[in-house]
Formats: sequence, C-alpha cells, structure tokens
Amino acid sequence: MYLGIDIGTSGTKTILIDARGKILAEAAASYPLYHPKPLWSEQDPDDWWQATVKTVRQVVEMARLKPTDVRAIGLSGQMHGSVFLNQRHQVIRRAILWNDQRTAAECEEMESRAGGRRQLIRMVANPALTGFTAPKILWLRNHEPRHFERVAKILLPKDEIRRRLTGDLATEVSDASGMLLLDVAKRRWSKPLLSKLELDIDLFATCYESEDVTGTLTRQTAAELGLSANCKVVGGAGDCAAGALGNGIVRRGLLSTSIGSSGVLFVHSDAPEVDPLGRLHTFCHAVRGKWHMMGVTLAAGASLQWFRDQLCQEMGEGSVAKVPNPKNMGRIKQGSAKSLYDRLTAEAAAVPVGSEGLFFLPYLAGERTPHADPDARGAWVGLTLAHGRGHLVRAILEGVTYALRDSLEIIRACGVPVRQIRASGGGSKSPFWRQLQADVLGKKVYDMMADEGPAYGVALLAAVGDGTFKNIEEACNACVRTAGETKPSPQAQRYYASAFPVYQGLYQSLKDDFKKIARLR
Repeated sequence: MYLGIDIGTSGTKTILIDARGKILAEAAASYPLYHPKPLWSEQDPDDWWQATVKTVRQVVEMARLKPTDVRAIGLSGQMHGSVFLNQRHQVIRRAILWNDQRTAAECEEMESRAGGRRQLIRMVANPALTGFTAPKILWLRNHEPRHFERVAKILLPKDEIRRRLTGDLATEVSDASGMLLLDVAKRRWSKPLLSKLELDIDLFATCYESEDVTGTLTRQTAAELGLSANCKVVGGAGDCAAGALGNGIVRRGLLSTSIGSSGVLFVHSDAPEVDPLGRLHTFCHAVRGKWHMMGVTLAAGASLQWFRDQLCQEMGEGSVAKVPNPKNMGRIKQGSAKSLYDRLTAEAAAVPVGSEGLFFLPYLAGERTPHADPDARGAWVGLTLAHGRGHLVRAILEGVTYALRDSLEIIRACGVPVRQIRASGGGSKSPFWRQLQADVLGKKVYDMMADEGPAYGVALLAAVGDGTFKNIEEACNACVRTAGETKPSPQAQRYYASAFPVYQGLYQSLKDDFKKIARLR
C-alpha cells in the first residue's frame, strides 16, 4: 500500500491507496494561516508536521495497517513557500507562503540583476513574481539580515516534511521550478542566475525527478507514525503537478482545471514551451523528461470563502442528514454536513446567466496570471438596486471562471493543443460550477472518478517509485478514470463569449487606480 501526503495551505491531507490505485482511507487536519501585515502570508512548519503525524496515524489506525503494509510515501505541498533552516536544521522563522505579496521590490531587483525580464525568462523560463521563492530569499536578506546570516538551507514546504520523515535534504524538479532558481529546460539549478543573485548553490537541496526514491523513514519517525523504517519516500511533486497527475494529465492535449483556494489551468507539454511575455508559468512536470504550462488566479475558491466568512455569518452553517456519495462508498472517511457553500450556490443558480450585468474581479490577493500585479484589487462592477446576494455570488463564480479563461486564451495563443478539459478541486464538486466552466471555457468538462487532488497524484508516484508501475504514465492509465462530462449550453456559451472581453477590459480600466489605492493603503 502507498501513502500520499499533501501539505496544503488550509490543511494537510493524507490518503492510502492499494497497488491498483483504489483509495482505502483518508484523513485531514487543518492549521492556522498568519497575516502579520496586509498582504503578508505565513505559516509555522511545525504545524505542518503535527498535521502530518496526526493524519498518517489516523489512516494507519482506520485501515488497521501493519507497519510493513505501507511500502512508500509520496509528498506534495503548496508551492513557492520558503522554509529557512540554520546549521542545525532548525527553522529560523515562520515560512513565507505562495500568496504573500511583500516582495515587489525584490522582483525588480531580480530582473535587474539578471539583466532584464527577458534575460531572466531565458535563464529560468519565468519572470519574477511576488509569490515565487527566490524574491522571498532576497527579501529576507534585505529586511531581516540577522535571520539571513543564519540560513544554511532553504526548503519548500513538502521538502521540510521530507526532512523530518527521512533526515534527507532533497527536492524534485516540479516544485523546484517554482523557486525561480531552476534551469527549467535542463532540469537543474541555474548556476548563472545564482551567481548574479549572490546566492550559494549549497543553500539548496539536491534535486531529483518526481518518482525517484530520496530516502527512507528514520527509525524514530517510523515508530511515531506506526510504519516501517524500510518505507521509502519518493520525490513527489508540487501541488499543481501532483493534482494534474491525479487527473491523468500526462500526455499532450490534456488540460486540467483546479479550483481550490487558488485556481489553476495546467496543460501537459512534451517540450519546454515558454510564453515570451511571461504571463504563464513553464515548469518541469512530475513526468520524467516532460514539462507543463500553467496559469494561476490567486483567489478562486478563496473569493467565495471570503464572501461566506465575512458577509454570510447570519445564515449559519446549518446541517442536514448526511447523504452518502457513491464515489466514496467503500472508503474510510469522515462524513460532513451540507455546507453553506451549497446554499450560496443554489442562490447563484437561480440568477440569470451573466448576473444581470454584474461583474466581479477576483483579485482579492493581487493577481498572477495574466497580470502579475500584486496591487490588483477585488471589485464588483455594475451593481444596481436590482442585485441581491444571489447576483453577488454568481458574479464571484463567473469572475473566477473568467480568470481561468484568461489562462486558456494564452495557452491557445502559444500553440499548445487542448483536446480535453478535466476538472478537479472544490469547484469540480459543484455541478453548477462545472456547468459554468463548460459554458465560459467553451468546451466539454470532464469530472474525475477519484478526485482526491494532489495527495492521489503523489500516492501514484510512490507506487511507481516502489516498482508497482514502470512509470507514472502507466500508473495513470491503470488508475485514473473520468466519471462524466458536462457539455456547454450553446446559449450561455454565446453570452460568455461576448461578455469575456468586457471582463478583460475592466482590469485595463482600473489598473492605474489599483496602484493609487495601494499607495493610499
């Protein structure tokens, strides 16, 4: 059997699969997110570790496993986070996360040191963005020099968990791509860029392919988790690449959408294809010798969560009888009551297509694709006295889906084929949101038989690393299945095709004002 562990932003999820890819058990644990200043975002790595121990032990107990039953573990995690370790491999400060926006000046510094934006893209396939890891390292050097002087190693979130599991300092190419320090085409650290940034290559972990075994559990950790010290740990993948594996995005022509806290469009590529304007990310895929292009909107599900938490408290969560999901039958999992999200979505579904002229810009955390603008702000545009809560919610869902289409249009313009779209994440679990994706993106959208996100993808990588499958393509062909399809409504598709340029124009009209607002703040 194999474990997949995903160190997410809101919590850690662990799943157990057998050698045929069947999910046998799963558990999740949450932890806090810290915002010491506006647009800053941090977490304590010890919280990730406690959640890992808790969820692994829960899965082991639920499935009544013997220590030797689990042969290998795959790790996934939120990308771009920075874990700073001293010489004794102790955490120096809280990790700075992917959605932190403090590093605008450091992004300018990176491009200047590299010889300009185009030269930086030539070296690492991507421009400097505030969410990436390298600008965070420069920020630490510029603003917390006492901490920086103590730094001996810099790890990504999932790789900090690897260190605690095995004692090894290792990473892999898909997650390392998002540090903005990897020569993505050659799949190794970029010595020229590190030299220009005056960063020692020894600060960074050894870089593996995603299915490679990077170590085994220490005896102490194995005892703590109820596993064997012979249990292997494979390279794993960043959460976006891992989620794509769970959707079978391992060959040309396949694209996945994922709506969680952020929203991601992910397309497989056989070669390192780069958007010369740097609007899309080009990273190494978790498939050996392959790459992917990816667009990210920073506040997808997070926009709806913000609306629920800040403006809908009077509705309450409520509860109803738990209804079994046929997809989950035969699986060990805690049930959950119908959520407030379902009630809000039902209100949105009762509103006409287009929210009667109301638009929402989902830039509550700034924006990455296509604007790369940390000063972008969220906005409803077009409000009238005729609009109610259902209109506000529908406009949020439409705005997030328009943001995904921004990425799709760039992918098409780069000449990358898109033959099939597969949906995952929280947005895919809502039939209404799946229909909205089909209507706005203008193509059939397929949902997945097992939509367990990144944890499932890295569990499959663990099976590959243990030899159950010869490669991840074989694992996905054997284990990943689509469950159904959602066709676009011709009428809705026509409306959204005409409204999408209006949505795009709103940012262009407001971007200068966003910068003025940021300065006022």
